[in-house]
Formats: sequence, structure tokens, C-alpha cells
Amino acid sequence: MSETIRTTRRAFLNQSSVLTAGALLSGGSAVGQAHAAGSDVLRAVLIGCGGRGRGAAADWLEADPRCRLVATADAFRDQAARAAETLAQRFPDQVDIGDRIFGDFDCCSQALATDCDVVLLCEPPGFRPAHYQAAVQAGKHVFMEKPVCIDAPGYRKVMAANQVADEKGLKVVVGLQSRHDPRLIETMCRIHDGALGEITYLRAYRNGAGVWVRSRQPDQTEMQYQVSNWYYFVWLSGDQIVEQHVHHLDRINWAMQDQHPIEANGMGGRQVRKGVDYGHIYDHQCVEYLYPDGTRLFSQNRHIRNCWNFGGQFVHGTRGHSDGTGRIEGENAWRYDGPSVRATLQEHVNLVRAIAEDAPRNEGYYGADSSFTAILGRMATYSGQVVRWDDAVAKGPDEMPERLAWDAEPPLLPDEDGGYESSVPQPGIYKPYG
Repeated sequence: MSETIRTTRRAFLNQSSVLTAGALLSGGSAVGQAHAAGSDVLRAVLIGCGGRGRGAAADWLEADPRCRLVATADAFRDQAARAAETLAQRFPDQVDIGDRIFGDFDCCSQALATDCDVVLLCEPPGFRPAHYQAAVQAGKHVFMEKPVCIDAPGYRKVMAANQVADEKGLKVVVGLQSRHDPRLIETMCRIHDGALGEITYLRAYRNGAGVWVRSRQPDQTEMQYQVSNWYYFVWLSGDQIVEQHVHHLDRINWAMQDQHPIEANGMGGRQVRKGVDYGHIYDHQCVEYLYPDGTRLFSQNRHIRNCWNFGGQFVHGTRGHSDGTGRIEGENAWRYDGPSVRATLQEHVNLVRAIAEDAPRNEGYYGADSSFTAILGRMATYSGQVVRWDDAVAKGPDEMPERLAWDAEPPLLPDEDGGYESSVPQPGIYKPYG
């Protein structure tokens, strides 16, 4: 990297650290008369009203007293209604939804048709690329949760929408909240400035016991069941490595100056979390990634109880190492002692500020690259082959169904016993490029 680029990036990170801390600690409203619509009120709609969606909406409303929520939307309308009621009780002066509660698969278009400035995309990840594209085409600023895509066509769609967002001057924030934490910003700034010397290798972990399970209800269609229990189906979640491990892979890409890996190989399987409630995803994966300069990342993710649980990442260099979260060990030992923030709130504070000041902010690019880094790892472990980034982007399979409707068939159907074991990807048989 040239010294000019390195210096420019260092200045940007230093400025980001100051703005991130200052925006939250100043105590004043980030919304002002600079709002392009001529009003100091920002109206948002929430699409995807599960636990993460309700949390994101609460953070949006807490970010600034002039933020509003004017509609809720979810594939399941009763969930959108519950979210509207819960948020109105907590923020009675900022929630004005009325009858703007939308359900079914066209809920996104209905929400976008309301008088809103911002869209909060918190639906299952498989729907996100199409919803993001629609929001950008409608001229809305966007907060979207991670991951932003689950397959190659989704990645291409998000990257194309990013360019349209830039052309329209729209602000985009992605729920990789570490990027808004001054502790991590300062750590990465020091790593980029050479505090670790030359980076020699990288490690990333997302090992835990697992997450929620939603059992099939007697009156559900197959599509309703899979959308409800979305975590366990690749077309909706991308698998555990995409839905959760993306956080740690994003931090590694960040440490690598936002380069993405060029290839991956790995292994994994489904050993413990089997049965009718666990769809067809893996419960453990180990991936080796190769970056353009030859640096290798060794990555683990697992969802199995009574095992070693750990989530984190490490950057190792010729002069020391760092976990990327406020500490450097070695020749340039350092501990962060600056302000603390709640990063899931801070990302909304920074979105509001960017809109108010018309400051450039489009996190969709690194959000897409980090999401596809995880997808690349999934493709490698499913196939047992070395999978290269460019080939995966160009030829990776489309995981989404042909038609979205409650009576439509999802991409895979249950076996005779009601489970999905015959659909679990088998290394040596699964084809990474469809």
C-alpha cells in the first residue's frame, strides 16, 4: 500500500474515532436543519420485526429524540403488530404507526410506499438484497443488519445497489457494529500504522452452544415453517458461518485494510445438531482463507453444547499481536483507555449524523465483502474444494426460491420423516458453482 493511501486511511480512521465518540457523548441532537427534506424529523420504517428488528428500532429511536418510527412490516403480520405495540409503549412520543402495519411477502413494498426517510432492514438475511435494492431505488437511507447477502447473486445485487446509493447520495449503515466502536477503531488504526509490524497470520473464532429453535406448528405450510425457523435453512440465513461468524470475519478483513480473501478451503459437517428442527445447515466448520498478499486466516465456527466456547479474532505480526478490541501485545504494547459506547446504538447515531450533515457514508461495500467472505467459507466446507473468490462471485449458485408465497415450495423439502438430512451438503458431492 502506498504511503499516500496509508496516510489518507489513517486520517480517515482518526476522524472516524473522534466523530464516533463525539456524536454519542455530546448529548445534543444530531439531526438539524441540514436534513435534505427540510425537516428535523427523520421517519423510519422497520422491515423484519423479530428480536433483532425490535432491538434495532429501539436503538434508532434512542439515537436521537427527533427520530420517528412510522410503520412496521414483517412476513408474519402478527409479529409486525406486536413490534408496533411494544415500541409504542416504550417510545410513546416517537412511534406513530397507526394502521401502517404490513404483512406477507410484499410487506417491504407496502412499507416503502409510506412517507419515510429511512428503512431499517432486519428481516431474515435471504430477503435482504432484494429489499435493499428496493429501498435504494425508492431513494431511502438504509440501516441493514448483517449479513447483507447469503449467496453470489445476492452479493452482486447488493454491490450494484451500493453504486446506486452513492449516485443518489444515500447513507447506508450495516449492523457490523464493531466499526462504530472507538475502541476497535483506534486498535485498527494502530494495526494499520504498523504497530504489529508485518502481519504474519490471522485467527478467527465463533464457537458457541447454539441459538433458538422454532418447532413446526400444525397449521403451517412448509414455506411458513422455514421462514419462521429461518436460521436453519441456507436460503434464509446462509448457515451459521454467514449469519453469525460474519462479525469476526469482518474484523479480520478490516485489519487487512478491507481486503477480502481470494480463496478458501475447509472442512465441516453436521455431527450433533441433527433432527427435524435443525434444517440442513452444518454445526461446525473450519476454514483456511488466503489473502492477496499471501497472509492466511485460520477460522473456526461451531454450534455444539459442552464444548470450548469462544468468540474473537487475533492478528499476529512480526512485532506483536492483537485481539483487535483495544489491546496490543509485544514491542508496541498498548491498552485503550478512551470513551466507551454501546456500538449497536452508536451505529444509528452515526447514521443520523451522516444524514443531517450530508456526509458520505456507505457501509454496504464492506458489508457485502465480509458477508461474501463467510459465503466463500461455506462453499469451501460444503464442497471440500478450494473455492476462489472471483469464481464464486461469478458462478455461485442462487439459493433463493423461484417464487415467494406461502403456498410456494421453498428450495428444499423435508424427507419422509419430516427432517432434511438428505439435503445436508456432502463434501465431494456438493458442487460449489452449482
